Amino acid sequence: MDASVISALAALAGAAIGGLTSVFASWLTQRAQARAEWLAQERLRRQELYKEFIEEASKSYIDALQHDKADIAALVGLYAKISRMRILSPPRVVESAEQISRKIVDTYLAPDKTFVELREMANDGSLDLLRDFSEACRADFDSLRAQQFQKQEARWLFRRPDRYDQ
Repeated sequence: MDASVISALAALAGAAIGGLTSVFASWLTQRAQARAEWLAQERLRRQELYKEFIEEASKSYIDALQHDKADIAALVGLYAKISRMRILSPPRVVESAEQISRKIVDTYLAPDKTFVELREMANDGSLDLLRDFSEACRADFDSLRAQQFQKQEARWLFRRPDRYDQ
């Protein structure tokens, strides 16, 4: 074979490998960006849902503490949000939300509370109905953040092979 043909084939092979590498790197970058965007949108969706649930549950709980006649529309709204959580959220968050709704329904069946009783409940912590739910939501957000950082760390290590040695 002629040396010029070998040089030309080597140049073509190098160009092809370089092009494929560029396409592959571009694909990986696009995929990583799409995943990061999806995680950010997922976090925002959950954040809004949890905020709405906390606001409605708080209003319903206060109503239940003060009245014995249930606000059916508000309770149905709570259950609708719990159903949305079943789609978007981990089981611990859903279980906590279900416990809150059961507690609110039970509170409607209990006698109305006086201001002195509410103060006692605030002092002993039993008025804080949403604590477990808030902690479950925090754990959910921490999990989403960890997923995002694990993927970023994996990409960073992939690009920096010298980091494997440490």
